[in-house]
Amino acid sequence: MKSNRRKFLSQLGAIGTGTGLMTLNPFSSEAKTRKKKKESFTISIYQTTDVHCQIHPHDELFWENGQSVFRKTGGYAHLKSLMESEREKEENSFLIDTGDMFQGSELSVKTTGEAMVPILNEIGYDLYLPGNWEVIYYKQAMQHLLGSLHAPKICANMYHDKGNGKKGELIFPPYYIWTVNGVKFGFLGYTDHLVPKRQPPMLSKGILYSKPEENLAHYVDVLRNQEKCAFVAIIAHLGLSQQIHLGNIPECEGVDYILGGDTHERVRKPIQGKYAKIVEPGAFGSFVGKLQLKIENGKVVEDNYSLLEVSAEKFPADKDVAKLIKKNEKPFQKEIFDVVGYSALPLYRYFVIENPIDTMVLDAISWQVPEIDIVLSNGFRFCPPNTSPDHTGNIPITHGYIYDMLPFDAYIRTGQVTGSQIKTWLEKELNNVFAEDASKRFGGWVIKFRGMEVEFLAFGEEGDRVQKVLVKGQPLDFEKTYTISACEREGDADDILCRIKGVKNTQNTPFTMHESMINYLAANSPVHPIPPKSAVALDAPATLLTQVSGVDYQFT
Repeated sequence: MKSNRRKFLSQLGAIGTGTGLMTLNPFSSEAKTRKKKKESFTISIYQTTDVHCQIHPHDELFWENGQSVFRKTGGYAHLKSLMESEREKEENSFLIDTGDMFQGSELSVKTTGEAMVPILNEIGYDLYLPGNWEVIYYKQAMQHLLGSLHAPKICANMYHDKGNGKKGELIFPPYYIWTVNGVKFGFLGYTDHLVPKRQPPMLSKGILYSKPEENLAHYVDVLRNQEKCAFVAIIAHLGLSQQIHLGNIPECEGVDYILGGDTHERVRKPIQGKYAKIVEPGAFGSFVGKLQLKIENGKVVEDNYSLLEVSAEKFPADKDVAKLIKKNEKPFQKEIFDVVGYSALPLYRYFVIENPIDTMVLDAISWQVPEIDIVLSNGFRFCPPNTSPDHTGNIPITHGYIYDMLPFDAYIRTGQVTGSQIKTWLEKELNNVFAEDASKRFGGWVIKFRGMEVEFLAFGEEGDRVQKVLVKGQPLDFEKTYTISACEREGDADDILCRIKGVKNTQNTPFTMHESMINYLAANSPVHPIPPKSAVALDAPATLLTQVSGVDYQFT
């Protein structure tokens, strides 16, 4: 009965949200407290992010006492149970998701994201922010999918492209205001302005992005001084480093919290910037961030933040969501759950430098396209761990897990570059990960490679991090031409491969990344993807779990 009432209120609240500047929240207690305003009360703001379409519980990695520990977490049905439990306890609650809702699984690809819409609506979100991967099916599909969600969407730095680089109107409203007992709480949204560089450029065609600082001060002024908000939060999908940068620049003055996403970091204690506190609640639906605010006489007098673990054991699956997931998955379940190979070792992608999953990807490409000097793979973050063996004693790799590892399939592309190009590219890639200036850090981790051995200083000087490079056991020759392979990115110029510019003689092979993985596993299972130490940081451990430095933060 309670679920039906909440659904009705959600649908009612969706009416008239076209402006996005609504002050009524369908899940708040506003309707119950209009008659008698309270001078002292608490509110709870909950956040998920970077779920990447992981609808089922999965193995999750925790770093405890210098060792990896795995527990079953996540799954939207279990998330719903946790939220029902939490909202029962809270008089005023507000649930947001800050992006990457439609990319990351085979089910999403097979349905062009449509299967995720009713699931998200059933959870009962109050507000959404588009992430960097919401463009996965291009602009029109992004607008359709987000528009099909019941709750409002905000983003202050995504514009319609009028052509010739001219910005049109904002695609989404810039902010949202939630009012409880006459007190206003403002939310201002920003997504990653580097999407055209980080994703294949064609995906975001028709969209122009701006840096948050271009209009941040203006909207903070609107929320603080015009709308008289007692609390202002930026909901962001910029990556923890970029969010730390944002919290330290003058344009952020007047912001209380940055509720961030993108880099899958787990911030258990808020990072204190000069102007705002910064948090990020992990990924894959394994966690929910909870920010509790105490209000007295219209002012926030206390804030407490915690990270809630979505334990699949502690929170049994909500029956309605489980039924919906089963229904949406049924037409595709045979292919999704088909076992295509096995690994003898746990699969995960959490270390910044090298991981078993990426090792397996590189092994597959090298096996499928032999006689290439250097094989490259992006520094992806998405894909939950897979550590549970079946009756064979090995860990099954399903067709669906191939999509979890590589949601965006593409042809393997080859080309030729000089040693000098490789050195320049390596320096740039390492700076994208480890730049001292947080604003210069890109969203991914260290690029992955096979056929090349690199020693570097993660925290060295920009342009001088690379200390040693061997190709096929021989020192890198700046004048020599080497063959390389990587996945094609739709929209890149013909002479760009894995962000290396000026690549010669590029051409696509007959094999896609998915085909290579499936063919390799069929011929070689069980595989043993032990990271080969192709990349070695001389000043950081191989088990480095975050690119963030210079602040009080540890990934656990």
